[in-house]
Amino acid sequence: MEDDSRFKGLKRPLASVEGHSDVVLQRFKVLLPNGASVDLTKDDQEREISFQGFMDLIRDAYDVEKRHSGSFKRKGTINWKSKRLYLEDENGSKMMGRIDLRCFNPHKCHILQLHDGSGDVTNTFENMWDLTPDTDLLMELPEEYNFESALADLIDNSLQAVWLNCETRRRLISVDVRENRISIFDTGPGMDNSDENSIVKWGKMGTSLNRLYKVKAIGCKPPFLVPSFGMFGYGGPVASMHLGSCVIVSSKRKESKKVYKLSLSRDALLGNAGSQCSWRTDGGIRDPSDDEIVKSPHLSFTKVEILKPKVKNLDISKLRCKLKDIYFPYIQCDELSDGGKTVTPVEFQVNGVDLAGIQGGEVAITNLHSCNGPEFTVSLRFSLKKENSSPSASGSKAPLMANARLKFIYFPIRQGKESIERIIESLEAEGCGDRENFENYSRVSIRRLGRLLPDARWASLPFMDLRQRKGENYQLLKRCCLRVKCFVETDAGFNPMPSKTDLAHHNPFSIALKNFGSRPQDKEKDVNVEIHRDEKQLTYLQLEREYMDWLLQMHRMYDEEIESGEDQPIIIVNPLNKKALGISSDVIRVHQILKRKRLLWKSGQKIKVLKGACTGCHKNNVYATIEHFLLEGFQGDSGGEARIICRPLGVENGCKLSVKGGTPNLDIQDSLSLPISVIDSQKCKPIDDSDWELQVKKQIQKNPSRIELLNVKQCHQLEVDGALPTNIRIHAGQTPPKVIVAVFRPSSFTFSLASYLDQKDIVKVNLEMSMEVTFRRTKNHQDFVHIYSVRIAPSSFKGFHGLYMFSLGVKFRHLFQKAGAYTFSFSAEHSGCPKYKQTMMVVPSEKVGKWELLRDEKFPSYTVRVGSCFPPLSLACYDIYDNQMSFTSFPSLKVKLSMNEDLCIDVVKMKPSLSSDNLVFIVKDIVIECYELDSIRPNYAATLMIYIQDESTPVSVGCQVTPGDLHSIKVCSQLPRKQLLPGFVVEQFLLEVFDVYGNHVEEGFEVQFQLNGFSIQGQIGSSFKVDNHGCIDLGGLLKVTTGYGKQACLSVLHDDKVIFKQDFQTEKRELRISSSVPEQCIAGSSLENIGFEVVDFNGDVDKTFHHDEKCGQSHTLVIKSESFEIDDSIRYVFKHGLCNITSFPLPQIEGPLFFKAFHSHYSQLCCDVKIYLVHAPIVNDEEAEVHTSDGKISHAPKVENSEVESHTSCGKELGNEVLKSAERVGKRENYLKELNRCKTGIEQQIFRLQASLEPDLVNNLDCLSTKEELMKLIKGRGQTAAAILCSLAQGPPMHITEDVVGVVALLGTVCSVELSRILAEYLGEDQMLAVVCKSYHSAGALEQYGHNGKVDSRFGLHAEATALGKSLSDRFFVVCLEDISPYLGGVEFNDPQRKLVLPIPSLPFGHCPPGFIGYAVNMINLDNPNYRTDSGYGFRETLFYRLFGKVQVYDTRENMERARSCIKHGAVSLDGGILRKNGLISLGFRSPEIYFRVENRNVSPQSQKIMDQIKEKQNALTIILQHIDESNEKLKRDHLRLDKKKTKFRKCMDNTDNAINNIVTMSPLQHSQELETPSQSTPR
Repeated sequence: MEDDSRFKGLKRPLASVEGHSDVVLQRFKVLLPNGASVDLTKDDQEREISFQGFMDLIRDAYDVEKRHSGSFKRKGTINWKSKRLYLEDENGSKMMGRIDLRCFNPHKCHILQLHDGSGDVTNTFENMWDLTPDTDLLMELPEEYNFESALADLIDNSLQAVWLNCETRRRLISVDVRENRISIFDTGPGMDNSDENSIVKWGKMGTSLNRLYKVKAIGCKPPFLVPSFGMFGYGGPVASMHLGSCVIVSSKRKESKKVYKLSLSRDALLGNAGSQCSWRTDGGIRDPSDDEIVKSPHLSFTKVEILKPKVKNLDISKLRCKLKDIYFPYIQCDELSDGGKTVTPVEFQVNGVDLAGIQGGEVAITNLHSCNGPEFTVSLRFSLKKENSSPSASGSKAPLMANARLKFIYFPIRQGKESIERIIESLEAEGCGDRENFENYSRVSIRRLGRLLPDARWASLPFMDLRQRKGENYQLLKRCCLRVKCFVETDAGFNPMPSKTDLAHHNPFSIALKNFGSRPQDKEKDVNVEIHRDEKQLTYLQLEREYMDWLLQMHRMYDEEIESGEDQPIIIVNPLNKKALGISSDVIRVHQILKRKRLLWKSGQKIKVLKGACTGCHKNNVYATIEHFLLEGFQGDSGGEARIICRPLGVENGCKLSVKGGTPNLDIQDSLSLPISVIDSQKCKPIDDSDWELQVKKQIQKNPSRIELLNVKQCHQLEVDGALPTNIRIHAGQTPPKVIVAVFRPSSFTFSLASYLDQKDIVKVNLEMSMEVTFRRTKNHQDFVHIYSVRIAPSSFKGFHGLYMFSLGVKFRHLFQKAGAYTFSFSAEHSGCPKYKQTMMVVPSEKVGKWELLRDEKFPSYTVRVGSCFPPLSLACYDIYDNQMSFTSFPSLKVKLSMNEDLCIDVVKMKPSLSSDNLVFIVKDIVIECYELDSIRPNYAATLMIYIQDESTPVSVGCQVTPGDLHSIKVCSQLPRKQLLPGFVVEQFLLEVFDVYGNHVEEGFEVQFQLNGFSIQGQIGSSFKVDNHGCIDLGGLLKVTTGYGKQACLSVLHDDKVIFKQDFQTEKRELRISSSVPEQCIAGSSLENIGFEVVDFNGDVDKTFHHDEKCGQSHTLVIKSESFEIDDSIRYVFKHGLCNITSFPLPQIEGPLFFKAFHSHYSQLCCDVKIYLVHAPIVNDEEAEVHTSDGKISHAPKVENSEVESHTSCGKELGNEVLKSAERVGKRENYLKELNRCKTGIEQQIFRLQASLEPDLVNNLDCLSTKEELMKLIKGRGQTAAAILCSLAQGPPMHITEDVVGVVALLGTVCSVELSRILAEYLGEDQMLAVVCKSYHSAGALEQYGHNGKVDSRFGLHAEATALGKSLSDRFFVVCLEDISPYLGGVEFNDPQRKLVLPIPSLPFGHCPPGFIGYAVNMINLDNPNYRTDSGYGFRETLFYRLFGKVQVYDTRENMERARSCIKHGAVSLDGGILRKNGLISLGFRSPEIYFRVENRNVSPQSQKIMDQIKEKQNALTIILQHIDESNEKLKRDHLRLDKKKTKFRKCMDNTDNAINNIVTMSPLQHSQELETPSQSTPR
């Protein structure tokens, strides 16, 4: 006997007092004289107790139970005061005195029986045992049980019990089945009332200890005879209740003297199940019987008796065979003994007959027909790759390992007949058949721990099936593999189903076993499988090779197949239809004569094949004509199959043997291929001509003529709900019949409503009938919907044959809920009967379900402007089945508009009406008037609530109520009136835009601005969009562009109407001369120190006119004259409102001189100067000509040594000028040093920022990414039309720019720098800067011409350039969109960019050229892809297709040159290659300065921030470099001036030295003569 000490710790813990874990409770069950029982607990604090005290405790417990149990009240009375009152324990000891509590073991419940001396003794006590299970277990009970599986469950418990007996103890299981009782007796260890072995555990679900032995049964040796079947702990009670309504369990252990009894009754258990789910049942104790002592000499046993069994008239012989099959290894086994001797591990008796001595059963019959050759045995070990087991219902984990042994046994073909067919016939003869044939015979049988799983009848394992293999010997192996059966023996690692009839389907080991040999599925990937054979580990391929070798060996040794026919055969190689012919060989021999069973069978012979002979002949006898005999392989080949090809009676297209091109071919068509075994089994018999003619006549009589459905009366006769409604029109919701019964009627049948079913009126044919159910919305509707179609074979029911019973109501309970026409069509192929149709018209139900929008006209959402009419709404009434109903009267109507939880308005303007057919309720002209749309901005989502017939649930229509057109504008912040100066940018200027109802207009609403004296910075065109608040914020954008003292006006237009207008006046400024100017001046002289000043209207100097290049303030004075040429490039700067011209040279001509001084930027600030130039006057010797500071000429008296004095004075002035020039040069050099230092610092900062970026982003830094950057760069091209347009974009809208779309370079972006530069280089700067206009008319407004054909600069774009101080000096391109021939090949409408549909280029061999990226026209990302011309075309179909055409883009020059054969319209490569049309190639290199913007995608916010910082630094560096260049030029000019002044100063000093030397060397006489000689001074 196995040691079960390790289960000792599984006893439930000792009961203890709450809060005192060291106090142990002792438990007693007291059996009372009146048949009642009570439970009593007593703590061990008292070692003894008096008998009377113990009686008082028992009586108190009884009184409590009596109050709660109604059954106790009906019990007899107990004489508590009897003098013969005593207690008796289970060993027969009586207690009447003090009771020593220490004698009672606290680990068990002690049974004491009370005697009151009344003499009434009972053996059964009510509510003795508590069988209340865990509620979770009730959800795991097996769903299906039959008699054998329930009985086997009880035998499993007995087998598991007797297996614990040692070798000296008898192992007996005795089953006795009678009409009124079933008993199972075993000689196992038995049960008592102890905690470890309590009999309660047999009846209480989930408490059995047998399942704890399961771990011992994992990993043991085959055949795994360790019957640890326990899995769930409820087999005993559930199986017993399935077999009968009452069960009595009696059990005794060897140590106990009494037999403990437990009674289970289904009715009693259900009656005791109260709110607390307490299941208590009766029990008792008794002495063992003599029969029990004889069967179990060691005095331990368990007997289960089922009373009132449910099964009746049981065939005991079949039961014996069935049980022997299930427990065969435990009854007979030759693997438990060392010498291979057959032993009987357990005695099994059924009604006193030992199962080891009986004959029959599937196992015995199978063993009888197997060959005597060697078995093919394989051991498999399954293990989980990772611990993925989940707790089972019993709380234990699923095993991590399992073992199986596979024994393959070969069943050969003998005398032309398969052994498996003989097995099937023997089983059917014994009444044990399972309706199997050779093809569907279960070739896998499974035992778990030696116990057969009856329902585990698998067709085969994938490892066994070789029918899909190809190659040498596989045709032979395909037949041989069908003669193998696999007997699988598994250990406890495999879990069974709760009924223990099959393996658990979802267990990973079960799945891996069932799929052994196939490709692993997802559920098997966590299972490892080790393969062992003959104690060697094999791979799967090695195992497969050995298995095929074993199959061939068995075939050669034991198969006995047919050899040849009686005539010369026709050999056919590789027949095309081997499956239909029933053969597997690549070579067949076709015979016309075959000798079999000593009879000659010939082609053309009429035969009768009995039903059940083979596949295709299951239900009826088949009458046919023999056509051919087929034998597989060449003559002499082993293992060849033989088939009979015959044409059944009534079949027209029989087998056709033909020879084409010397090659024979066999087409079976509609003939049958029968195995030759039908002759061997004598199920194929020849018939004469008279019998054949008789069958032909019967066939004609049995042929069906039409299809018909059974009516209600006939279906009632069959006791089925199987007739369609007789009414043509029925209401929706009517229940369809569960079954529709159709039959074939013979020609002689006449229909009668009163006729009952008669078999002679039903044609029984082996044809399948099809039923198709279709639906149409109306009877005349053309389109129909397929609902259901099925094809079934005829069946028999209630003694009638040839019935076609189509299930309908079970599958389609709601079939007739949708209104419309239902057509039922019945047809059968090859029957010759016309199709039968019956149409049912289902009309809507009379119960109203809901109101909804008409579904045929339902839109996803509605959008309506406030004040306008809602689209017409079509409402329909639907019944409870969603069918549209008719309106019986004009319904009442109430409409509301719900905009949010707190805002709901009534809608009063509408026009309701009914359609002509009263099916649709139409509501037209619903006018929405609302002043609160700002509360639902920006999506304007609202719900139109339509209440019909005062329904509480309205029809909800989701909609968008958007504001109306522009009606009024409100200025929130006024422009400053006093500080309105030219160039002033208004910081705050907000316009609120309203519709007629006071709602802010919708975001994106475009308004037209008419600006005079203003411009909107960064805006091209005159339109502006409203923001998401319904406002137009011009703060920081509105700039004053008119001059001083000018009128400015801002107007807003809509539909060519002025909605808003406001006029402004800029402040006045005046330029005047601050110094006096002489009326006359000497021609050729110069004006000195001329002063100008700018004053306001008060005459005060405006000090804001201060020139400062660093601050970007440019205030300079320009002088122009039409009288003489003046260098107008000279600028005189203003300093705090004043401008001083040190010296202004005058021309040499005499006469009036006019010149104009004006501000370089504000031309309206100007003043005219008029001077009369005269010839220089002649003065005497004593006067010298002097120009005063006020410009007048005076004469000074002659002084002595005038020449010396003049040279000395000139030298001083030149010396001062040299010093000033040198000082200016020094300052300029210091400034240059500071600029270079700033330049170095910025370059280092840029380098550090670039180091933190990705390399590809660094490459994109030099590209233009914003439109503002590109516009600034274009404006640098000052003499171009594009530069003028970009400057005008920041000014007020002009008439000439209204129809100007923009500049080509500004209309799109590309994805990379390389693509941007190569496309710009391909187009050239002229086309990149081309102006794009809508039409030719708008292009003509850019330029006008004079009579001589020259451009008139007073008009068009030239005039605007002049106003900006610029000029258009060259031609420029203008693109007219409406005049371009668009691309007509179509666009990709699902693409937001609307790319053109262009064919992919292909090389001569049809391949796409390598390196092809796309077409240039499709690689431009449009800023405005939704723009359309008046003809409906976008930029891509017009402008860019005109510029690029079908130019292809490649990654490298090398790939572009390889693809020249498929390049017709030009191509470019990203590394700089350009091929143009008609053999033109662009060579060399050019770096375009104007190129498309590069769109930086997938750039992180951090990287974008760094790139912005780098660009900011680069802009600052550009300004620094410009200042450096300007300062270098200025420094160069200063050096030249300094050199000139130094030269003059040297000459002056030399002249002074010469004059002094002359005076020094002159004699006194000469000196006096010099003084006396008059000299005339000439003006300088």
